[in-house]
Amino acid sequence: MEFRPRYEKKFVAFLAITFTVVFGAMAFAIASDWEEGREALPIVAPLFVLTIGSIAWSVLSIKYVLTMDYLYVQGGLFRSRIPYGDIVRVASTRNVWAGYRLTTAFDAIEIFYRRAMLGSVKITPRDPERFIAELKKRCPNAVFEFLG
Repeated sequence: MEFRPRYEKKFVAFLAITFTVVFGAMAFAIASDWEEGREALPIVAPLFVLTIGSIAWSVLSIKYVLTMDYLYVQGGLFRSRIPYGDIVRVASTRNVWAGYRLTTAFDAIEIFYRRAMLGSVKITPRDPERFIAELKKRCPNAVFEFLG
């Protein structure tokens, strides 16, 4: 069962500001000294496209898949297979700035599991109630904590 992420307007605005700052930095670097900047354009322009492209790919390809044996989370190059038996706790969180996160909103679900490099993964499924209900079926031993 596949779940797509929920996109919050504040998060989209944050991305737009990020893209603008990256573009502004590139434009400023080139415009500040046009003669040398023009020579750097063949290097700076592809770096800009790669930076913006990788951020966009990471955000637009996010998905959360509940398979028979594990939860699969993916966003760009970041992918994890989390066996249901390894999930120990699932909780709501508003701290989406730190840790391993594949989020597109500021209200997230944090899944703690054994063998997690950073201890947990933070996700934002479009239908969190349905996602949690399905996850509860697959992880009967996990503790579910939600702030309501």
